[in-house]
Amino acid sequence: MRIFPIKLPLIKKGDPLLNIIIEKVLKMNIKINSGDVFVVSSKVVATSQGRIVPYVNISPSKKAEIIGKKYLIDPRIVELIIKESDDILGGIPRVLLCIKNGVLMANAGIDKSNAPPNHVVLLPEKPEEWAEKFRKSIYDLFKVKIGVIISDSRTQPLRLGNVGLALAVSGFEPVIDCRGEKDIYGRTLKITWLAIADNLASAAEILMNKNKKNAVILIRGAPVTLTDRKIRLTDMCIPSRECMYMRVFNNWRKTNFY
Repeated sequence: MRIFPIKLPLIKKGDPLLNIIIEKVLKMNIKINSGDVFVVSSKVVATSQGRIVPYVNISPSKKAEIIGKKYLIDPRIVELIIKESDDILGGIPRVLLCIKNGVLMANAGIDKSNAPPNHVVLLPEKPEEWAEKFRKSIYDLFKVKIGVIISDSRTQPLRLGNVGLALAVSGFEPVIDCRGEKDIYGRTLKITWLAIADNLASAAEILMNKNKKNAVILIRGAPVTLTDRKIRLTDMCIPSRECMYMRVFNNWRKTNFY
């Protein structure tokens, strides 16, 4: 498997991100092959969509003020987190643990990094549609079938450091069901699924973090199963009642944390 970083210029609201990426690939003389996977940072997608918000003029609610005071977070940003999240589970100083689109993430994906002063970047709007549009644009131009990942980063329970997270996928099966396969001793696997998309996002995250301008990563030779079916976020999620972490967490979670 080979990984090619693609450096982008500073992306602004309204920039034709798809065209910019394709132009950069052509300038690098990279031939796009069938089975290639493009991993695109959620930050540049969101920025091109205008999902950068100035928070200084936001009037926080009483709820946001209470939460902000307890967790040492600007209540104006808390107000955005409340609006963007599906649920807020709790927090630690400067971070709220939220559920957004069925995924556990810090601050509902809202981030100050790579945003202008006094601004925050929200998650992209309709990332599945953006990924699908990119994939179809590549096919129309080059007649090759590829995969696309819109990626973000997250932390893992009791682990130090960030790993990649696939917010949206197009063109390949994001998770492989390994149940029924045999381990090296011939025992049948009963619960194992392989998160192909998240693992590829993690591989891309290494180069994205090394140089923030590497907002797009081209992965070649990944063991993906191409598909034309529309991949939905629910294809990569499990209900909280089936999640090991959430089932344990819900046993002791308080209804009101603030």
